[in-house]
Order: sequence, then C-alpha cells, then structure tokens
Amino acid sequence: MPVVTFQPSNKTITAPSGTSLIACAKSADVAIDAPCGGKGTCGKCMVRVVAGTVDSNSLGTLSQELVVDGYVLACKALLLNDDVIVQTPQRTGWEGGKFVEALNEECLIRRELMPDKWEFDPLAIKWMIEVPPAGLEDGLSDFDRFSRAIQKEWGPYEVVCSINVLRGLADTLRVDHGKVTVSLVREESRIHVLRVEASDSTVRNFGIAVDIGTTTVAVQLVSLEIGKIIATQSDYNGQIACGLDVISRINYARQPERREELRSLVLKTVNGLIKKTTAAHDILPQEICNAVISGNTTMMHLLLGLNPEYIRMEPYTPTIMKSLYLTAAEVGVEINPDSWICLSPCVGSYVGGDITAGLLCTDLATDSAEVNLFIDIGTNGEIVIGNCDFLMACACSAGPAFEGGGIDCGMRAAIGAIERVEVDAATGTCQYWTVGGTRPLGICGSGMIGLLADLFLTGWIDSAGKLNRNSPSPAIEISGRNAYYVLVPAEKSGTGKALRINENDIENIIRTKAAIYSACALMLKQVDLTFDDLSCIYIAGGFGRFLDLDKATVLGLIPDLPRAKFKYIGNSSLMGSYMTLISRDYYLRQIELANRMTYIELSTDPSYMDQYTAALFLPHTDATRFPTVRPVKK
Repeated sequence: MPVVTFQPSNKTITAPSGTSLIACAKSADVAIDAPCGGKGTCGKCMVRVVAGTVDSNSLGTLSQELVVDGYVLACKALLLNDDVIVQTPQRTGWEGGKFVEALNEECLIRRELMPDKWEFDPLAIKWMIEVPPAGLEDGLSDFDRFSRAIQKEWGPYEVVCSINVLRGLADTLRVDHGKVTVSLVREESRIHVLRVEASDSTVRNFGIAVDIGTTTVAVQLVSLEIGKIIATQSDYNGQIACGLDVISRINYARQPERREELRSLVLKTVNGLIKKTTAAHDILPQEICNAVISGNTTMMHLLLGLNPEYIRMEPYTPTIMKSLYLTAAEVGVEINPDSWICLSPCVGSYVGGDITAGLLCTDLATDSAEVNLFIDIGTNGEIVIGNCDFLMACACSAGPAFEGGGIDCGMRAAIGAIERVEVDAATGTCQYWTVGGTRPLGICGSGMIGLLADLFLTGWIDSAGKLNRNSPSPAIEISGRNAYYVLVPAEKSGTGKALRINENDIENIIRTKAAIYSACALMLKQVDLTFDDLSCIYIAGGFGRFLDLDKATVLGLIPDLPRAKFKYIGNSSLMGSYMTLISRDYYLRQIELANRMTYIELSTDPSYMDQYTAALFLPHTDATRFPTVRPVKK
C-alpha cells in the first residue's frame, strides 16, 4: 500500500489505493479544513502534492495554473499506487488569537445580568450523612440503610445509583463508622446517587458549564459549594475541519462512520478543555459531578451521535429536543462517569439549547411586560421576541461569512486577521489594523463589516454592493466584468500575495446581513409591531462582541435605533449554562421558557422571501428605515 507523508509535520500513514487525501490526513491527525463538508466546492482543503501522483478531480474549483503546479483538493484527490508527499498549509493563528482570548474574557460571569432574586441551589449537591451500623437482626442491606439515611434528610424520594457506586458502598460505609459524603442529583421523585466518599468532603463539589458552538467550545469549572467560577477555557470546535456551518456538518454526517468522527472530534475538544482546566487547579475530573451543556440542536445531535439528517429536511424534525437523564459515561464526557449531563432544552430544528440558556440572561426570562428582542449572531442567526405574555423564536441561515467563510481572503479573528478598517473617502484606499499587530493574513468578520460600511458611506460601492467603476482608485482593479478591491498589496501581506475581495465576497456579506435583519422584521410583523416598539435588543454570541453598532447599522444588519436600546451580553449560552448549574430555579425556568416558546419556520413562510429580498441592499431598499445612514454620491 502507498505511504503518504504530510509536510511540514512529517507525519506518515499507509493507506490503500482509492483513499482520499483528506481521509489520510484525518487518520494521521493532520488538520485540513473542509468547510463545505468534503463536497469539493469551497476550495479550502487545497494541498500540494510535491512527490508522487494522485487521481485528482480538482480542475474547475482550482485554476489550471494551480493544478499544473501540483495543487489538488484533498477531498477530491485519491491515492493510486505511488508513495506521495503532501504539503499542507500552516494554520497561523489557529490556536489563540483575539477571538479565543476575548471569549475567555467575555465568559466571566456578569452579575449585573443575573436577576436580583434567585436561589443558590445547585443541581448536584454534596451532603454528609450518617448511616447506622448493620445489625444482626435488622434484616437490612447496606443499601437499605444508606437509602433510609438519605430519605431522612431529603424526604421520601426513590434512591437510585449505578453498579459503580454499589461496588464501593460496603467498604466506604465502614471507613468512618457510617459517616459518608453523598454526591446526589434530585429529579421530581428520585434521587440519583453519583458518588459516595468516606467522612466529610463537602467542600470539594465541582461542576462544569459548557457551551458547544459551531465554531468554538467553552468550558467553565465551577465550585458548587459557593457558586464560584474557578476557571474558563475555550478552543475552536474540532469539527470545523468537517464543515464551517451546521448544514455542512449535517451533510458530512450522512455516513455513520462520519457521524462517529464528528462526535469524537467535539468530545476531544470538550474533554481536552476539562483536562486542561482541572489540571491547572489540582482537581480530579472524577470530582466533577454535574455538567450543563448548551448548544444548537445540530451540535447536540452530533455530541450524542444522533442522526441530524432530518433536521434539515421538511418537516424539520429533530430526534430529541428535551433533555434526557444521561450520564457522563453514556455521553463520553470524561468526568465522574455517573455524573448527570444536563442538556439545555431545544425549541426547534434551528433554535437550540444555546438560545434557551441565553434567554436566562435577559428580561425575556422575567415578568417584564416590555417587548424585547434577542439576537444570537453566529453561523446561524437565532432570534427571539417577546415579553411575559408571549415568546416567538426563529432561525435564519446566516452562514459563515461573519467568521471569514465564503470570503476569498477571509479568516477567523485570529493572529494576522484584519479586524478594523478605515477607508479614505478621496482615494478609496484603506488603513487597517490586525489582530496581534502582525502582517495581515486575511480579513475577519468585523473587518469586513467595517470595510463595506466605509466603502458604502464614501461612495466606493453602491447599495447593491457593486464597486465603483467610474471613479479611479488605486484600490479598485477592473478585469472585464469583474472588479476587485485590494486591501493589502502583495509586498505588505503576510502571505506574499495581495489580499483582495471581489463582488461575490461583498454579496455573501449582504446575504448574511439580509437573512438576520429580515428574520427580525418578519417576527415583528407577525405580532403587528415595529422596531420602534422594542424596549431592548440583546446581542449575543462570540462575534457580536466585536460588532461596531454604527457600522452594522450602515450595512442594515441591525435596525437604526438609539444605541442605548442595544445591550451586548456576550456568550449568553455559557452564562445561562452556569446559571442552570448553580440554581435549580434557573433549570426549571429554562424548561418553562422552552415550553412556552412558539417556533416559526421561516422557510415555510412565503412573506419571509419578500422581507429577505428587500434587505439585499445597503442598508435596505426602504431607506426611510435607516434615517441616520447617509452615503456620499460620487
């Protein structure tokens, strides 16, 4: 069988003829992005074969010049009988960068977002009890006496435990004359015993709050004795290599082995963060007795190894939406194997537990009569509107454009990403700032929003997103029917090539902003309200942290309203998970929110396309909606 060597890592693998290079890379633990799910349409899995030959079908997506120079799509290149050497792109800025650093910062709990009145009552509790010694004639087993001691403290619950707990029970009861510490979780009629330790160990009670996003995963380690956050860690979701958005991953997961691959990748990310966090604070993963995990519906299916195919097919039916009682061992989370893995409830195919968790951080979860809007901006855009009387939710396919996907020189907000841009009105050229202050490697979502807003305001693009072909600018190149905007010339670029965007890139951003704005507008129309009727607009999500409200308004991403009405709440999914972890009241409140939320399926509403089409201009076809946006006419 041929041997495949990957450079610069020098990792090798032997694989049979007919195996794709991307499959070889995954087996060798070599990271190659495939945002389109391996369909050969995005071109992001491009590698160079520097020795040997492969059966490649890359022409079309890649140019003739690149193919002649040895470049192929890893997902479309199959091994023949030759040994091959493959050069893969280096992921500069992959581990770290502003996005992840800021995510760790934003994950710090903001107490001002928590209601004034709430009860500290963790889902998992450690309680010391004293179990009477065994008697010759009492006719009771160790478990009988143990159960009765728990019921004496907590009431007539049914006490259940796993075989793992039972195996150590007899010895543990006799270490300190029946004095034991019990880790337990309460259901409506049951108490689940998670761990039994000799003597008093109540001070060491830990849980984790987890947000599994399409792009990033964040984990918080929490002391359940006092509700204190010990540490926060985050990283990119390992599934990114198999698709940037949920649809790509659903497509990738069609085959059972790929579904298992996606499950393993996200668990590797979650468990890696748990190990990193616990090791830094001398805590054993086995001491963690509860986890609350939030994420969108697709991420939860992939975490559990469920088939997500029917989420994207009418009538858009998930396998589950409400949380089941699952243990860490069943899910694959590497903490106490009997720990309860509490999944935040979903509402629909594209409104998941990340939203029901996030709503806990807003007035939408209170008795307020004021109407508020909640927007989570990510690869999916989720919107909730309501007050104490009603809640409506929907989701729109925003796509990965705000995170660099679908943009020719786009990238995530990592080291080298252009994050801020200012355009000179006279010349059309731009001044830029990069994450880390290094040479630019590409442009991230916040940079694109700033760039397009400035280009529009200064008259270098029109309302349809077309570059100005009439006024000469050193930054605008015209090639036949195509036009390009040069951000950075080759000699100043960190890649050695000019960084430029084309009108298709601009169109991708416009489509993304139109999807979010039109979804908000439609939701308001459903209840006969306008944006002016809103008391507050909550902006959630990792990307939202870097959103310039003024420039987002110019694009028509958000409504033209007083800035005081907007409130950024950061990673509300993680914060809501923390709130649920430390308070049974929040847990019940989240279930109540999910139960009373009406889910609107936009794809079946004929008026959505009208709203969407109207929003496919900068800032909108109806200029009266954006009175403060006044572009220059050239």
